[in-house]
Amino acid sequence: MARFDEVKNLVLSLEGDFDKFYNKNNQAAGTRVRKGLQDLKNLAQEIRTEVQNKKNEG
Repeated sequence: MARFDEVKNLVLSLEGDFDKFYNKNNQAAGTRVRKGLQDLKNLAQEIRTEVQNKKNEG
């Protein structure tokens, strides 16, 4: 469950920047949101690979 916690913590860490970008039109927050989402995508890909490898091991 540690990997799930990583995903959850990453998403929660972006909450403030989402608010600043969408509600306060802070453009720098938008850049941080995009970076955070890219990090989330990379983390998700790592987890997908781990799951696939574990599944293939039997």
